[in-house]
Amino acid sequence: MPRPLASWLVAAVVLLSACGSTPTASTADPGVPQPGGTLRFAVSSDQGCVDPQQVGSNDTIFSLRQVVDSLTDQDPAGGELRPWLATSWESNADASSYTFTLREGVTFSDGTPLDAAAVKANFDAVQNLGARGTLPKGYLAGYVGTTVESPTRLTVAFDRPNVQFLQGTSTHSLGILSPATVARSDDDRCASVVGSGPFVIESYTRDESIVLAKRAGYAWGSSLWRSQGEAQLDRIEFRIVPESGVRVGSLASGEVDAIGNIAQQDEALLTAAGAQLLGRPNPGIPFGITFNQASPLGADPAVREAVSLAIDRAEVVATVYTSQTKPATSPLASTTPGYADQSALLPFDPARAGSVLDAAGWLPGPDGIRARNGTPLTVELTWYANSPANRAAVELIQQQVRKVGIDLQLREKPISENTPTLQSGQYVANWGNTTRADPDILRSTYSTAGNNYYRLPSGPLDEVLAQQAAQPDEAARAATVAQAQQLLVREHQTIPVVELTTVLGVAADVHGVAFDASSRIQLHDTWKVQP
Repeated sequence: MPRPLASWLVAAVVLLSACGSTPTASTADPGVPQPGGTLRFAVSSDQGCVDPQQVGSNDTIFSLRQVVDSLTDQDPAGGELRPWLATSWESNADASSYTFTLREGVTFSDGTPLDAAAVKANFDAVQNLGARGTLPKGYLAGYVGTTVESPTRLTVAFDRPNVQFLQGTSTHSLGILSPATVARSDDDRCASVVGSGPFVIESYTRDESIVLAKRAGYAWGSSLWRSQGEAQLDRIEFRIVPESGVRVGSLASGEVDAIGNIAQQDEALLTAAGAQLLGRPNPGIPFGITFNQASPLGADPAVREAVSLAIDRAEVVATVYTSQTKPATSPLASTTPGYADQSALLPFDPARAGSVLDAAGWLPGPDGIRARNGTPLTVELTWYANSPANRAAVELIQQQVRKVGIDLQLREKPISENTPTLQSGQYVANWGNTTRADPDILRSTYSTAGNNYYRLPSGPLDEVLAQQAAQPDEAARAATVAQAQQLLVREHQTIPVVELTTVLGVAADVHGVAFDASSRIQLHDTWKVQP
């Protein structure tokens, strides 16, 4: 029998689905689905890779989620895991071993079977992924190997308890690719992949478009979908349109059918144009600032604390973001299982920020910018234009911290350079977020035993993050996750600012657009009213 999710996980995901006033799906009865047609979907950026196991940007995940199936699916309404490629699963007592039974008759789009050997090939190959494979490697932490017991039965073993692995099997990051695909190099996989999903990649033009075509004969959809057969749409065109105003105008004029990354000023325009606004809060790590602690400024606790104290999160949300957005109150978004409110440690207190810097020897200069031993307090913040609100958010934060004497210099980079930048260490501070419906995202991001892109020093946080990943007892794990959040905020290892809410603009004649548990979209059941 499937191992049930902890009750606190279920409760948190129910809360997630209930938050916000924007509907998560069309509210009017659309009638009988009409198959056929092409959905034209405008997104703001391209991560430069079409391998689901190597991408983390929502704009790119929107398309690749349609190409790859997963062992399980997570119900966005209640948080339970449901059958998809796996019809059943079970774990041993300490969650260090998981046995899956697979659905029969599943094939990849190249005609090869999706069997236990193919799943093993995927999990084995994840261990060899480079810097872009951070997410799947985190889900398989402590991986020992996969034993194939029959074409439809396999057991995945770890060298320690791994309680978050099962939720990881529902994500795009552990979506199953053909053995021929996973045998290729990381870069080759970024150019093309073969999956078993309801759509196949018809073409990919970097920074321009990803075009998907319906896969004929598909018959193994998630148990959460309306049907398990072929998709309703014939094709989906994901177009890269960086300018928010152009995306809005394209939807209003009928040039496209759906757009992502809605900005605050777009809401009224789209509503007036008759578009649907569909939204869902993202679980995981909120947008915020995290320093590279190998840099002199990142290693200075006074600078990190002062930046946190100088940011007025409520003003950032009210000025920049859509009406469903909330200020961050923890290193985890409030819709993440295991979230614990740390708002008492995240005050807006510019006077105290000044005092902290004074005590550390950062004193105001004639231009208002502080300096120490002749070195101005200039912090370079790297950010990415993968969200329409990012520019306005970091520019407002720049103004806020300037009032306490911090010169924040903004450095924009393409989202495709996010991972290489973090990996290289050639940055001082980074603006970003990560979506996942499990608190283990804290370990993947901040443990020094992993990639440690922020160059954090080893310390008590490492042990706490490791403990939560090995605790099958739900109450004990929740308490440990809360401790990790407190340590991160108290030491200003990261500075959370705002929780991301995914909001889409969708034409009135498009139906069946659905969010999954991680607030990414599922388009298998989507259809358009045909002319």
